[in-house]
Amino acid sequence: MKIGVEGWRKMFVVAQASIALVAGMAFTLPSAYASGLIKSADDEKWISLGMGLKTQFSAVENQSADGQNYSKIFGIPNALIYINGKVHKYVGFEFNTECFNCSVFGGGSSFGGNSTIGVADAVAKFEFNQYVNLWVGRMLVTGERSELNGPFFHGLFDTFKMPFTPADFSPNFGPGGAGLFNRDNGATFWGQIDPGFGHLQYSVGVFTGLRSSATAGPNQADSLKYAGRLTYNFLNPEKNPGYYTQGTYFGTAGDILAIAVGGEHQKDGAGSFDHRSDFTSLAADLLFEKPFGNNMDMGVLTFNAEYKRYWAGYNDLAFAAPVGDCFCMFRGQSYTTYGMYLLPQEVGIGKFQPYGRYTFVQPESSANRDEVEAGVNYVIDGMNARISAYWQYGNLETINKLNYAPGLALGDKFSAFRVGLQMQY
Repeated sequence: MKIGVEGWRKMFVVAQASIALVAGMAFTLPSAYASGLIKSADDEKWISLGMGLKTQFSAVENQSADGQNYSKIFGIPNALIYINGKVHKYVGFEFNTECFNCSVFGGGSSFGGNSTIGVADAVAKFEFNQYVNLWVGRMLVTGERSELNGPFFHGLFDTFKMPFTPADFSPNFGPGGAGLFNRDNGATFWGQIDPGFGHLQYSVGVFTGLRSSATAGPNQADSLKYAGRLTYNFLNPEKNPGYYTQGTYFGTAGDILAIAVGGEHQKDGAGSFDHRSDFTSLAADLLFEKPFGNNMDMGVLTFNAEYKRYWAGYNDLAFAAPVGDCFCMFRGQSYTTYGMYLLPQEVGIGKFQPYGRYTFVQPESSANRDEVEAGVNYVIDGMNARISAYWQYGNLETINKLNYAPGLALGDKFSAFRVGLQMQY
């Protein structure tokens, strides 16, 4: 098909208008969101658009098809679109998508019908003051820092090492479902109180939790799930949207010493139809961050430690129940800790941040597993642009961090080398 002069002129005008529109959106939000912003005349109504991408190369010892060489796989752990805004001075919204199954465990990739773009967050926000606010919709279940960091605000690229929450496990929200990516449908109250020394942050929510059908699953009474978290900042407050958290602030928040405790409970939230059990979790974490020198010219030290204890008293016979009947949650304890040091010298367009991490998982009726990790982050623009290269050694992945069945055989300890790129706007 030929295009005449007039057609080319119209296409040029449309292209110019599109470029102008994109340029007009290129403002920065005065919050943790990094995105393009369109405001109304009174500045009380606005909408922002952003994106987040994590891509990774993974090589794992003896995990090739022949079982004798390193596997070599490129993957996309996360690909998100962020939409946020305000419709009123006190009423806002958050709408985020995620690429479900873009990357399977171990760094592999899924394509075609196995990869779908779906709703991760859909939240109506009623934010009145620092003391009392309410979010309603589909959102992160409060409780654990590692989960509330999300994939893009964690201190390290490989984020979720300890046993998942119930809202992580389920592929759907129907019978047998309990959430997705630690999201669930419900409501959360949150706020902050300044008692005169330090800052006390709270968040408490009620969620749908585990669902069951009339013939399968433990939650036959449609019990709801309750979750909460208390954080005490002894030094500077953590300034994040709502009750969200971060794994590091790269020194920009000054001195941070935060101790938190959280957890959740659901009656008949684990087990099977014939072997039901309540589910209860307790999580505690500590974040310490100290910038040295004037304007961080001597670097930034970050230390994080997290502990989990999960209780689910279903009988081990539930593991042998028909497929899909048992919601066999982890039972036991686990902890992880890491230390990082952001070097002050800028090399090229970023700064190096070497780190080390250790994770230990101790199930009640399955094999213990652990992992050591050493690596370095190349921090270009905080959480918005970061490259990570790291080495891992352990059996945390080879035993399978989703399966805690009784008598599960010990997995060999393997080395893994990974390189990850994170960016968002």
